[in-house]
Order: sequence, then structure tokens, then C-alpha cells
Amino acid sequence: MRHFGHIAPEVRQRLFHREPCSFTADSAPSLLAVALGATLYSPATRPRLADDILKQAGRGVISMVLCLEDSIDDAEVIGAEENLVRQFADLAERDLAEREEAGRDGVEPYGAERGGTEPPLLFIRVREPEQIADLANRLGPSIRLLSGFVLPKFTEERGVAFLESLAVAEATSGRRLFAMPVLESPELLHLESRSETLAGIARTVDKYRERVLALRLGVTDFCSAYGLRRPPHMTAYDVHIVASVIADVVNHLGRADGTGFTVTGPVWEYFRVQERMFKPQLRRSPFLEGRAEELRQALIEHDIDGLLREIELDRANGLLGKTCIHPSHVLPVHALSVVSHEEFSDAEDILRPERGGGGVMRSTYTNKMNEVKPHRAWAERTLRRAEVFGVAREDIGFVELLTAGLSD
Repeated sequence: MRHFGHIAPEVRQRLFHREPCSFTADSAPSLLAVALGATLYSPATRPRLADDILKQAGRGVISMVLCLEDSIDDAEVIGAEENLVRQFADLAERDLAEREEAGRDGVEPYGAERGGTEPPLLFIRVREPEQIADLANRLGPSIRLLSGFVLPKFTEERGVAFLESLAVAEATSGRRLFAMPVLESPELLHLESRSETLAGIARTVDKYRERVLALRLGVTDFCSAYGLRRPPHMTAYDVHIVASVIADVVNHLGRADGTGFTVTGPVWEYFRVQERMFKPQLRRSPFLEGRAEELRQALIEHDIDGLLREIELDRANGLLGKTCIHPSHVLPVHALSVVSHEEFSDAEDILRPERGGGGVMRSTYTNKMNEVKPHRAWAERTLRRAEVFGVAREDIGFVELLTAGLSD
């Protein structure tokens, strides 16, 4: 699989200075953590879930979470688990048939010669630790399509049990399984308990570091603790009590010194037309040619302009990837994750071997200062993102990436 793999090869060549790399569910954790991108959540109760998964993969979704927690009613859990087992068996049967037929034809499964859609990285969001080992056992051979579990309301007290259950499931299934803890508990939000809670989470995820793929932020639960809900013209960073938690999580758990983890951005809740009271945030100038103005109006009407601003703020605040609850959010997240030609040029200049001793230089674009030692960690992160999401050509911006993705 690869980001923007649903776009025709000739279009990718036109858009990218360096195309996104290919990877599999068995690739290195450091690559997969960056590659998650827009992680699309879906209730595990959907009756045609296997079809839905392949449909979204065909539209560019790389990672999905099949939810047994807040997205379904308490009374639906048993039926949702049974549905998951059936749908995984269906997906595994289709995947095996594709691979067997590709083997007979002497080509790669899901290659350009064959078409077809490879399942994305799949995770199950559970409620309780016991569900992990139970589901791993019930999935049987189809567990080979599962990448891991999402662990809700993660604290040190709850997290150890979840991660120990994951270790058991991994050992019994023989399948590498990752954890994605969700940081959303009131203890993390409340000022008097935040420091202690963060320290406990840090101890836990560090102990099980090889199993933790990424940390996810549950901003909806943060808002719920105070009866808040951000409107579509505001980002999570405009809600100061939420922004303060994000800052503390990144401060403690997102460091670039080798001790940190990938921390993903919060969910964007809106996807319907809302009456506006304020001027749209999306500036007009990048949208002046061709279909771009039409695209701009569509983004504004569906409140995607607020999402675009929040994605930019996510990255500026040390977050990568985003939780998504609607397919229309996926392409904007991925388009804004592509490394610009200017960013790539700066990162390469900073990391040149001859710059190992430090120093300051004017950027290739002659519009900023690149200081080697302070900017090194940024440059390394930028090149990791470039590997997974690609580097845009010099004259290509997110508008062109959005338009190409929507046209395909």
C-alpha cells in the first residue's frame, strides 16, 4: 500500500517530486507510525463492513479503526464482536483468493496489472482488556489482517492490563500486534492530577514501547468533562483547556530525543453544512485557477476549511496524523501531510554531511534562516514524513493534491 496509491501513476508523477513509498502491515513500526495518516473510525456494527473497508481503501484510506466502544450502544457489543469475526473472515477469504490468483499469474497481488484493493491497516477499538485475547482467539487465521488494538481511556492503572492482554494475544496468535492508547481520561484533563497521570502513562508506554505504535488524543472526551463542544469555525487549539492538555502531552510524550512517541491529532467532528456567523478562514488566492474555486466553495460549505486550519496547527504543535469520523476528511489530512518542495529542500540542506558541525545558512528559497543544530530534529522528522507522504513538485500545493484526489 502507499499514500495516494488510488491516483493514476501518471498523475502522481505530475504531482510529486518524490512519490510516497510503498509499505506493508509488516513494515517497521517507525514507518507505520508516520504512515497512519487519517485514521478513519467505523462502528463495528456495520453489516457490510468488509465491503466498506475495501471501498474506503480504494479511496485512499490507509488506516481504519473498527470501534466496539463509544460509537456503539452498550447493548450492541456482543453482536458487534460477532460481526467483526464474520467480516474479518470475509476479508481474509478475499485476500487469500487475490494472492492465489496473482501467484498463478506470476504478478504481485494488488499490483497495477490486477487492480483490486488491498485492505488498509486495521485496528479494533475495545472496551475492556479481556476483549483483546478473546477476539484474537475468535478471529482465528484472519487475525493476519489485524494490525492491533486501540485502548480507550488509557492511564497507568488501566493501561497495564490492556497491554498485558495484548502481549498474550500476540504470543498465542503469532501475529505482531500494536497498541494505540487513547489519552482521554478526566485525570489527564484535571490540573491537580495531570502531572501524575502523565508520568504514569509515560512509565507504562515506555515499558511496552515495542508494542505502542502511536498515542491518540481523545479531545471529545476532554470537552465533555466541562460540557464544551467546539463549533466548526474553531479548532481544538482555540479551546484553551484542551490546548493546554495537548501541549502537556506533547511536552511529556512527544519529544524528539528518542524517548517520545508519535502523537496523533484530535478528531474533527463536522461534516454537514452549518450556518456561518464568521468569515471563512480559507484564503482565496490559492484557488483562482480551473476547478479550484469550485473546490474552495465546496470545502467552505462543508466546514472543511476549519479542518484544514486544525491540521496545520496539529503539525505546528508536534502532532502527526488525525482521527477521522468521515471519509471526506481523509484526503485533506493526507494532502496537507505531503512535504512541500521548500520544506524538503530545507531539510536536505540542514542534514547534509558537511553541515555536521553546525552553523547557519540562508535557505535555498532565500526566504529564511536554516540553523543546523536547532533545526536538525525538525529536518529528520520532515524527511520521515517525506518518505511516507511524498514530496510535492515545486509548483504543486495542497489545492492540486486535493483536486487530483477528488477527481480520481
